[in-house]
Amino acid sequence: MASAALKKVLITGAGTGFGHEAAMRLAEKGFSVIAAVEIYAQVQTLKRQAAERGVSLQVEKLDVTNDGDRRKALDWGVEILVNNAGVGEGGSTVDIPAPNIRHQFEVNVTGPLLLTQGIAKQMVKRGAGRIVWVSSREGLNVNPFTGIYSASKHAVEAIAETMAYELQEHNIEVATVNPGPFLTGFNDRMFQTWESWEDDPSERLFDYSKLAFPRAQFDPEPVYATLTSVAAGEVDSFRNLEPTSMIDETKHLQQVPWERKVTDGLGTRHQAIQHSYEMEPETPVAG
Repeated sequence: MASAALKKVLITGAGTGFGHEAAMRLAEKGFSVIAAVEIYAQVQTLKRQAAERGVSLQVEKLDVTNDGDRRKALDWGVEILVNNAGVGEGGSTVDIPAPNIRHQFEVNVTGPLLLTQGIAKQMVKRGAGRIVWVSSREGLNVNPFTGIYSASKHAVEAIAETMAYELQEHNIEVATVNPGPFLTGFNDRMFQTWESWEDDPSERLFDYSKLAFPRAQFDPEPVYATLTSVAAGEVDSFRNLEPTSMIDETKHLQQVPWERKVTDGLGTRHQAIQHSYEMEPETPVAG
């Protein structure tokens, strides 16, 4: 089977954000789209939204952390898998409680990888397939208060890159999409998760009621377009970072740890942390 003939797409986390729009656009392109949502309450909502958009979606409940849901997906004949489902846990690496850390990795890393294992082996038997991992710019760089989320996306980067080597002899394409700061609500919700922590607030290093996502955020259209194109096989680059205007900055920041001294900035607040104190939630990029 040539990769151009791949038509059946499974997109996880299609209830909102990037996955939602990519599912709609792939359906508009003529792909057979299985749009997976985390909970049953999202199923009818997404079906109604698809009808309003004039597209046909097969909407399924698929919680990537649920073994039964993952097994169910093996009956769908998936030819293109878009691992988009994910959550973001905001907070300092020394404050986030253990259950929240575990949940971050279960949703962003362990669950999607276990789902992919079964589907990838079906692709191998079929002789073709495409696997797209929705990673993040945070999988390549880090920022204060997003370290645990970033760690999960660094793990996704390692998995995707290794998987690309392992599956190339079986004609399986593997790619990543790396969104930067986009105004979908995801980044700002990440800075509200502390409200449900089961911990002792007096022991926290930071007062999270005073913090916000530290960067202005872009309109998400470039990610919608790129994710759709990568899933459709119209883009053949392994790593796809948006906005492209941040590629040079991203590459530069990857070099910073090689030059950093352990004594740099001791006794002073890092400017990125100060930005979290100064920024208002949902701040768009000017212009």
